[in-house]
Amino acid sequence: MTPAKIAAALQTAFLECEAAFCSLNEMQKQILLSVVTEVLMGEIGGEMSITDPNIDADNPLNDLSLEQRQALLQFIREQESQDRPWKIKLLNDWLHDRDSGTVQFIRDLYGPQWLNRIKPTHIAQLFEQAKSASALKLNIGDRIEVSNALWEWVQEDGPCSREWFPCEVIALSQHSDNDATYSNAIVRFDNGMEFEIQGLYQWNRYNWRWSD
Repeated sequence: MTPAKIAAALQTAFLECEAAFCSLNEMQKQILLSVVTEVLMGEIGGEMSITDPNIDADNPLNDLSLEQRQALLQFIREQESQDRPWKIKLLNDWLHDRDSGTVQFIRDLYGPQWLNRIKPTHIAQLFEQAKSASALKLNIGDRIEVSNALWEWVQEDGPCSREWFPCEVIALSQHSDNDATYSNAIVRFDNGMEFEIQGLYQWNRYNWRWSD
């Protein structure tokens, strides 16, 4: 069944609801249309290829901020862990006017038509991006080595050469300055001393490395 035929069948159902004095509002109609289309077209099962060449240009998830993408990613993971289609869960919340928690912003800012544009290829790309980003990000408890260039002048071929010192990440934070966001980390050396690395992934990325 094509999307056009699905829409036509649902329009007939909407008219019958009106005839029975059980009219649906426009939001409910859009939600039902999205749910039925998703189920009958089989898009939730991830049938589309993740090599779709138009994924970057057409991905609706590009409209989201980094924080919104992270919230959606966590929501999808939670629903999949319970064997529940994440999009159906979200649309059911909207249909019954239930708050969707950390992903309520999707309903408030974007709506069911935007949600219906999201394909399995787009979600696959989101997971790939998160996987790549997490591989570069530090977590509390990670062991790294930091260069003495963080606190003194060094030259590769000079009298004060670069040295590396093992330490453990004990705190992470984000800061904003003039619309620029940067990350800081506090590390603890084996002798108990602590040091804060500013611009962890920005200007000081060259001055720390993963510990072997």
